[in-house]
Amino acid sequence: MKIIGISLLMMGCLMDFSLSIDIFQGFDVSQALYNAVSPFRVMEVAELFVLFFLLFLFFAESAYFFIKKKNQNK
Repeated sequence: MKIIGISLLMMGCLMDFSLSIDIFQGFDVSQALYNAVSPFRVMEVAELFVLFFLLFLFFAESAYFFIKKKNQNK
């Protein structure tokens, strides 16, 4: 669970940093958000499949270790 929390915290901080840089450059908030998610809009189907597969593996492994640790405590 710590790995997921740290990963989400890092992602949030990096997205906030990216948005703040865009806003300081003169973009409005909607354009800054569009710039933050635009790399995902140009991905092809195979690239999206690999992205979601890796995310699934990450969360599945984390859930496996969490359940394994929970069962060992009983």
